Amino acid sequence: MTTPASWTVGDLTVHRIDETPLPPATGAWLLPDATPEVVGGQDWLRPHFADNDGVLRADSHSFAVTAGGLRVLVDTGIGNGKERANPAWHDLDTDYLEHLGAAGFPPDSVDLVILTHLHADHVGWNTQEVNGAWVPTFPNARYLTSRTEREFWAGYAMDEPRRQMFRDSVIPVEEAGLLDLLDIPADGLEVVPGLRLIPTPGHTPGHVAVELTSRGRTALITGDCVHHPVQLAHPGIGACVDIDPGRSQSTRRELLGALAGTDTLLLGTHFAPPTAGRVVAHEGAYRLAPVPAEPR
Repeated sequence: MTTPASWTVGDLTVHRIDETPLPPATGAWLLPDATPEVVGGQDWLRPHFADNDGVLRADSHSFAVTAGGLRVLVDTGIGNGKERANPAWHDLDTDYLEHLGAAGFPPDSVDLVILTHLHADHVGWNTQEVNGAWVPTFPNARYLTSRTEREFWAGYAMDEPRRQMFRDSVIPVEEAGLLDLLDIPADGLEVVPGLRLIPTPGHTPGHVAVELTSRGRTALITGDCVHHPVQLAHPGIGACVDIDPGRSQSTRRELLGALAGTDTLLLGTHFAPPTAGRVVAHEGAYRLAPVPAEPR
């Protein structure tokens, strides 16, 4: 098993835990305004983040880091064997847990699981099937998400696919007493030293990004407040599944404006390799200056 890609942030090492590349049709479905013409106008997106025909590249992965003496997993991907309406997510059989172990994070060792929001492609490995039942994959961990996020979905008129996702990937964690709901103030919440949850609403009402700091260095894990680097060039491009498109856009513009020209490492939860980079001003908006993973 190849050692997972990683980046150093001060004394922290952030590992990318690969699950699966997403199919080429993902970009056109998820970001319908990112047309081939729009994508083709940004040469810097090629070859990593788009192909020569303007088709976006995207991945599903998590990030793992040891911070404040605790072993932390940020988001849990799509999961194996889940019944999903999206055919690209349905009944997967990936080596995700093997990749997690290769990074030095076997499931029993994980202390915290941070869920940036409660969408199917971010909560799937919360659970795994054992003897016909969905049980927590990380039995010794506390699972953390925003109280605003969980309460929104509790009052939402869900369709059957979303109810299925909650049944197999959220409710078993709640029933096991492992889910903690956090009140996230406007300036963020430090959950362990060096790891802070930052409210980034819009995609969902309680969405959070994850800020890591150590020895004067900073990284930010996006969750879905930014799905793809094309949104740096066009922050107005939103996702078809944004709950509040206007809020999502304003959150993205504010975040990118704060990051531009800084040394903060942006780690995209769906960014294809090289996955990470720094936000720099470009043609009235921004682009991502890639920072490749460190030699393995």
